[in-house]
Amino acid sequence: MTSVEVDPLCRALYYYRQLKFDKCVECCEKAFEKNPCDQAAWALKAMALTRMVHVDDLEIEEEGIAEILLDDNAIAQVARPGTSLRTSSSAQGANPLMRPMSQSGRPITGMVRSGAEGAVGSIDAALKTARTAMSARPVTSSSGRYVRMGTASMLSETGEPFINVARLNISKYSQQPALAKALFNYIYYHENEVRHGLELATQATQNSKFQDWWWKLQMGKCYYRLSMFRDAEKQFRCANTQQPMVETALWLGKLFIRLDQPLAALELYRTSLEIFPNDTFLLTATARIHEGLNDLSASVKFYKDVLSYDSVSVEAIASIATNHFYSDQPEVGLRFYRRLLQMGLHTAEVYNNIALCCFYAQQFDLSITCVERALQLSRNDGTTAEVWYNMSHIAIVRCKTNISVDRTRVIKILLSNACDLQSRIITIMQRAITISGCSFRTRRGSTSTLQSGLPNTSLSPATTSLCFHIWWETV
Repeated sequence: MTSVEVDPLCRALYYYRQLKFDKCVECCEKAFEKNPCDQAAWALKAMALTRMVHVDDLEIEEEGIAEILLDDNAIAQVARPGTSLRTSSSAQGANPLMRPMSQSGRPITGMVRSGAEGAVGSIDAALKTARTAMSARPVTSSSGRYVRMGTASMLSETGEPFINVARLNISKYSQQPALAKALFNYIYYHENEVRHGLELATQATQNSKFQDWWWKLQMGKCYYRLSMFRDAEKQFRCANTQQPMVETALWLGKLFIRLDQPLAALELYRTSLEIFPNDTFLLTATARIHEGLNDLSASVKFYKDVLSYDSVSVEAIASIATNHFYSDQPEVGLRFYRRLLQMGLHTAEVYNNIALCCFYAQQFDLSITCVERALQLSRNDGTTAEVWYNMSHIAIVRCKTNISVDRTRVIKILLSNACDLQSRIITIMQRAITISGCSFRTRRGSTSTLQSGLPNTSLSPATTSLCFHIWWETV
């Protein structure tokens, strides 16, 4: 019985559908050995290489110092309250005494998003921010991240690249729609050649007699990457008018946010929701803008709408849980964080938040267990320092602080490069000394007497001495 060899192109298609892109590329290479001019194998290999490095650039929004300095777009510096993300304020906003603010002046959100913690302000605000890796200062250019994504994709390849973009006959491929779309995605995502991609999209749009909305969307994306926002707005509007799509609306809304026009973005999302009712992407984008405008009640409303149609939305669950926690409802917030654990999201941040919810819900035994679990799952010094801070706060409030010298040294090492956490540890030590009802003298010689009205509880003299020693060295 003779064995039948499967065609390499069919095998490549199978691997592509199974998301095994490495094997798909290998099968395409075998197909090239039989027919070097096989356009189907060429397009499939380009699509596989693109999927290997593809990122959702809708979620990438980091405005670096280079973008701020070279930005020629005129934006009102003194906007009316409620119409700008730079000076967002609302009567329904969070009380800063109850909900902490980030260094950019926005309330702490439940989900870390690109640009959520960073300031959208001017170059002065960027330079005045502390120079730490976890701060809101835009220390680099967003274009640098795109360059790194384009170059890192070539590290695994041997020999010459698959397509030499510099020597590519763009006018030839722009006349073949099927090949042109695969080629554009390869140039845009894999090679990070935005200008060549814009040239290909322009010629393909002309060849399609300006009837293909997809090419107009790609032209808008290229203009956006080149910081030509007004040209990008024209292309996005034209594509959205010709064929309303969720992706086009999201890109146009992202452009409005970059131009600091949140109300225009909200109006766009409202009209898009009439065409695509209950779309979770549009609802999430609307909730983010309300959160940026400090209108937390409206933001939570839209996040709840998202959960009505997508019960596993991590961002919606985390944001609602955070809002309940800072609204003095830790028991309700604990239910949402437990939902994240049931979904399989076992991270240090989730356990840290669960520990705080248990602590403020008077479940002290569970809070300590969750903090220990968070320390086990922590993967970086910043997260570990945050967990240690919460653990010390829980221990001091319970008046059972027993911190060993080794752990103290670990905390000091973790906090060596974090100015904000150093100030937090000072607060912790002041709280510990306040409980013991003592006074201390700073290095300048001025005496500061702490509150002595609190009861002198079971804080041992050794622990008090250790806390004072940490506070003294930190100051």
